[in-house]
Amino acid sequence: MFRAGFPSHTFLRLPRLQLLLLLLLLLVQAVGRGLGRASPTGGPLEDVVIERYHIPRTCPREVQMGDFVRYHYNGTFEDGKKFDSSYDRSTLVAIVVGVGRLITGMDRGLMGMCVNERRRLIVPPHLGYGSIGVAGLIPPDATLYFDVVLLDVWNKADTVQVSTLYHPAHCPRMVQDSDFVRYHYNGTLLDGTAFDTSYSRGGTYDTYVGSGWLIKGMDQGLLGMCPGERRKIIIPPFLAYGEKGYGTVIPPQASLVFHVLLIDVHNPKDTIQLETLELPPGCVRRAVAGDFMRYHYNGSLMDGTLFDSSYSRNHTYNTYVGQGYIIPGMDQGLQGACMGERRRITIPPHLAYGENGTGDKIPGSAVLIFDVHIIDFHNPGDPVEIKILSPPPETCNETAKPGDFVRYHYNCSLLDGTKLFSSHDYGDPQEATLGANKVIEGLDTGLQGMCVGERRQLVVPPHLAHGESGARGVPGSAVLLFEVELVSREEGLPTGYLFVWHEDPPINLFEGLDLNKDGEVPLEEFSAFIKAQVSEGKGRLMPGQDPEKTIADMFQNQDRNQDGKITMEELKLKSDEDQERVHEEL
Repeated sequence: MFRAGFPSHTFLRLPRLQLLLLLLLLLVQAVGRGLGRASPTGGPLEDVVIERYHIPRTCPREVQMGDFVRYHYNGTFEDGKKFDSSYDRSTLVAIVVGVGRLITGMDRGLMGMCVNERRRLIVPPHLGYGSIGVAGLIPPDATLYFDVVLLDVWNKADTVQVSTLYHPAHCPRMVQDSDFVRYHYNGTLLDGTAFDTSYSRGGTYDTYVGSGWLIKGMDQGLLGMCPGERRKIIIPPFLAYGEKGYGTVIPPQASLVFHVLLIDVHNPKDTIQLETLELPPGCVRRAVAGDFMRYHYNGSLMDGTLFDSSYSRNHTYNTYVGQGYIIPGMDQGLQGACMGERRRITIPPHLAYGENGTGDKIPGSAVLIFDVHIIDFHNPGDPVEIKILSPPPETCNETAKPGDFVRYHYNCSLLDGTKLFSSHDYGDPQEATLGANKVIEGLDTGLQGMCVGERRQLVVPPHLAHGESGARGVPGSAVLLFEVELVSREEGLPTGYLFVWHEDPPINLFEGLDLNKDGEVPLEEFSAFIKAQVSEGKGRLMPGQDPEKTIADMFQNQDRNQDGKITMEELKLKSDEDQERVHEEL
């Protein structure tokens, strides 16, 4: 903002002889000024004597001719009698220096002065009010003593001065005209006097940039800022509150200093911003509207303040995408994602919680940043996805089908790699009869059509697994990943059958069952006969069941009167029973 003048200790480059002469001349002048009221010969003072009894540590600029200054002073005579004081009037002097508006001694005495510097000026009569004086106030030929403190200095050629105090490593966007910003600030005058702060009000200052809502200097000073950036902005009066000032806290013609922390920035025309942080290989499907998704997230404001995290609850956030269940910006930002992807979604307020915010953690007009990890997603219409990892080692003519008894090894995990279960942990393969509701539907479907020795990868959506409620060790609405290997397969039996013949049954079945030929068949005889048929390969029992229980169930089905024995009248083959049932229905 300010044009820096040459400090009092800075010289132009001169030949050594000329430089020595100049130093000698300055030394003589300094000694002359230090003598006080009189010259070395005892004559009157020829110039102003300047005593700098307080010099600030930093001096960004010194007063030059043509500068506008604001200062306080006490004016006294040699005997200490006061003739004037700006303090008594409670009004600073605000005037241009070096253009004849001040007595010559004051014009000279203010030159090179720094803000907050204090000086004692001794002004000889000919540089003050001369031999005439001021009637009733300053006698003729009076030497004047001024104690001056400079509070402000600026020039009409000044611009806004911006100093970056802290610049964040990551800058997603910079402030532009028409943007809406939220920022904190401390406001002081040039001498350090505080006049306002946003921190005392417990909230940011929220406004549009470049739309006339701010003083012109602040409009300019905010341009190009990044969220999280800290700036010092010095604004000359004509780009602030000018000749009128503001209330009782900002005097007329005051330069203003703002220490600003930008919290966030957006534009009403903004859409969401997507940044892919990690994309897993082999993305075969991307999320679309209508999918049900499980994801983890960290939610923060633009300045890095964390307002929420699914990780803190140790549970994913589960919802439908594109159905209005979540804020519009997140609904949009999750679509097109892959399973396992990590992405950053930056959402402007009009696509989040708007001007009012929500709760005590998301303020009004806040830009939200979500770092999201997609765990899995599915659609209620998704089938089981089947991928063959390795074919069977030998030619396969028969594959597993409903009713077959199969033995298989499996590893089960979530799509993020979290291991859930494995048959290898138990040493033995898992056993199941396909189509008998003994395993989850998706696994049952994925095992069908397999050959012995084949390995498959199955992706099972939750509606074909453990649903919204999940199961022990399985989260609700979780998509499951299986790697399965079919170890063995046994031909199943038709529905409703516990035993089937491999050839035609004996012509007189009852005689075969009645081992002791007493006209009755107890369980012992029945069991011995069936086991003999299985042993000789003439028939087989339902696979995967306890043979003793299966035989007992068969016996009970034939023992019509439940008296513990089967007679010839009671014995009927299931095929005969089915045929009789058809005739009865007809």
